[in-house]
Amino acid sequence: MTSTTDWWTVTWSVGIGVGVFLIGLGIFYFCLRLGGLVGRLGKTLDEIDRQIPALSTPIATTLTHVGGIADTADSTIARLGVAVAQLETVAANATKTATTVGTIVGAFATNVRKKPDSAGEAG
Repeated sequence: MTSTTDWWTVTWSVGIGVGVFLIGLGIFYFCLRLGGLVGRLGKTLDEIDRQIPALSTPIATTLTHVGGIADTADSTIARLGVAVAQLETVAANATKTATTVGTIVGAFATNVRKKPDSAGEAG
């Protein structure tokens, strides 16, 4: 190990060994931190699981209330449909009545106009 090539090989090997060791330590540190993060995430998920039953009752009550509102709206719309149908029937009957009244008034007016003419012919 007296030649410079031998020292260069040893230095190179030791440098590579130390570099790989430091990379291994970095990966080890990263895995430790990642394990801590996963542990905290597990605790957070456990807390969420614990709180879900407490939230389910208000959510179910709210959904029931919203469902009741939707049912009320549906029944109101159905009643409005019936009312509109009745109004359409009334409008149709009013149109028939107006047509009949118009026919009667027209016939009466025709008869009133004819009477002076026929009286003039007789006299």
